[in-house]
Amino acid sequence: MTQVLTVSPATALPSLGRGLTFVMAVACGIAVANIYYNQPMLGIIEQAFPASSLVGLIPTATQLGYAAGLFLLVPLGDLMNRRRLIVAQFLGLGFALAAAAMAPTAGFLIGASILVGAASTVAQQIVPLAASLAAPEKRGHTIGTVMAGLLCGILFSRTLAGFVATQAGWREMFWLGLPLALLGAASMAISLPRQPAHSGIGYGAALRSLAELWRTEPTLRSATIMQAGLFGAFTAFWTILALHLQEPAFALGADVAGLFGVVGAAGVVAAPLAGRLADRRGPQMVIRLGAALTLASWLIFGLWGTIAGLVVGVILLDFGVQSALVSNQHVIYALHPQARNRLNTIFMTGMFLGGSAGSAGATAAWNWGGWTAVSVFGATLAIGVLALRIGRSSADHLSE
Repeated sequence: MTQVLTVSPATALPSLGRGLTFVMAVACGIAVANIYYNQPMLGIIEQAFPASSLVGLIPTATQLGYAAGLFLLVPLGDLMNRRRLIVAQFLGLGFALAAAAMAPTAGFLIGASILVGAASTVAQQIVPLAASLAAPEKRGHTIGTVMAGLLCGILFSRTLAGFVATQAGWREMFWLGLPLALLGAASMAISLPRQPAHSGIGYGAALRSLAELWRTEPTLRSATIMQAGLFGAFTAFWTILALHLQEPAFALGADVAGLFGVVGAAGVVAAPLAGRLADRRGPQMVIRLGAALTLASWLIFGLWGTIAGLVVGVILLDFGVQSALVSNQHVIYALHPQARNRLNTIFMTGMFLGGSAGSAGATAAWNWGGWTAVSVFGATLAIGVLALRIGRSSADHLSE
């Protein structure tokens, strides 16, 4: 039987108000933005270390750090005082950003980037805590609002970093991230409820229970696999977009590809709307809708070969993937209330693995058959998720 923690009624968490929801959303955005600061600054960083060939590894190091943090740090939220853990991770993030800003070599910067990525997983501590604090009938809306903050952090991080690095330098961007991290720590220390530490199982047992949760929870497996497929379809588009825009039909550069990120604001709007819809109509319907929108986006990408088609497709893609993400989180957080961080570890790790596979598959498809092959690949992923969701719904009806 899956080993999870229990909390007595005496230790039940207080409810979540709009003010605290907003503060948690902002904190999520501050945290996750740090993963993406280095991407638009790579060219400028290369100028600082002209003799090093390691600069190109900085984004990879940050992502590896994030993956390690998902696996090693996020489960601690089921075992420890979450408020203290979140504040400590924000302080650790500030330390890592200071180390990056002072990096004397590219190798040192890579090491600091690993720490930045690991500490940035504090965002994935905040989301399950918000789900725990929310009333059951408002959980979807709450998750959607907090995820909207996270998406804003992703959306504006590259723009901010590119501007600051161009005007002041790449070290200054990391120095700017330091007070933002301290602001996150202070806001969480002041706003989050003071709750007792959880007790039940140790850290090693918590890590071992990840495999048990995966084995015994078919709902968790299906939600993770579906979101991995949709995120794969999402990263497939963004991996190839710049190459597609460079083709003679468009002859556009990386600056225009970057502007498509602004269109990603659609996902910020979609997250809270999907949460409300999941609360009212059930998350399974929203997941089917998200998969259908993702499929529609890839059909548009493949059949409507203009900038307008790309814009419409991006809006549908962001709505579809983010709606399904919020709804799948709604589903998994209902499984074991006191194992939400471990559930989130499994879910997010699977999602990012799907994203990596989508990026690799899109690259292979592009090399084999260009944009048409990429469109077929993305549509196939969406069809697979839609079929899995419909199949799960049919199986659930038969078992009733």
